[in-house]
Amino acid sequence: MALVSQPDRPRGRGHKLQPTPTKLVAVAAGIPVLQPTRLKDDAFADALRALSLDLAVVAAYGRIIPDRVLEIPRLGMINIHASLLPKYRGAAPIHRAVINGDKETGVTIMRVVSELDAGPAFAVERIPIGPDDTTPEVERALAETGANLAVRVVGQLAEGSAVEVPQNHAQATYAPKLERHEGAIDWSLPANDIHNRVRGLQPWPLVSVTIDRVRCSIYRTSVSGETTTAPPATVIAASNGVLAVAAGDGRVVRILEIQPEGKRVMSARDFLAGRRVQCGDGLP
Repeated sequence: MALVSQPDRPRGRGHKLQPTPTKLVAVAAGIPVLQPTRLKDDAFADALRALSLDLAVVAAYGRIIPDRVLEIPRLGMINIHASLLPKYRGAAPIHRAVINGDKETGVTIMRVVSELDAGPAFAVERIPIGPDDTTPEVERALAETGANLAVRVVGQLAEGSAVEVPQNHAQATYAPKLERHEGAIDWSLPANDIHNRVRGLQPWPLVSVTIDRVRCSIYRTSVSGETTTAPPATVIAASNGVLAVAAGDGRVVRILEIQPEGKRVMSARDFLAGRRVQCGDGLP
């Protein structure tokens, strides 16, 4: 047994290299860790081959694995992918599902092939996405579901009873990695779209807004049942613990939890204390 992990990376400019949490767990358990900079290197292939692997399990690795590496384990490689394939192939399937307001997602255990997330599926399990669930909350639920499902598929592969079902490639959609600019709030969007972006763009890049000349990250919102004729980005309420803003469809977004730059995450009530925010203000 061994763990193949991405190379250690610094957390910020000038910082020391930081191992991934998975690597730390493996090291603590005495499991060898391989961290190739290039998967095509002969030395990595030789080290993997020396392990005499029956099966490799891939989770959130984020790199295309070349055929010469895929062929090393006797039973090949399987991937734990956090979507209902062929929907949301790619780097950010959980985030994109939440941003798009999907009501369910799931885990697909699939065979790894050289094309991105295109291999046949061994098993699929669905879970609901609640209307206020954030990406980290959905991710935690999927982690448990995916681990249990992977164990089941590994047992089936060992017994020779696993069944592979080809994906319908014509139905494939993609979930590209997140970009920093996606966190800039656009109040002209419908209220539900803003709410879903707040939920989905966590833990990074987070939806941000400038209020009282302070850049803030928004962590929790709700869509109010009220409507307004005020232009998008207009503050509708800023008292009694309520901070509400007009959206592009005439509905109202309430900001429930917010983090001013350099401060802790706080409730709207705590944020409004001492802030010069009034009804009718326009947010940039």
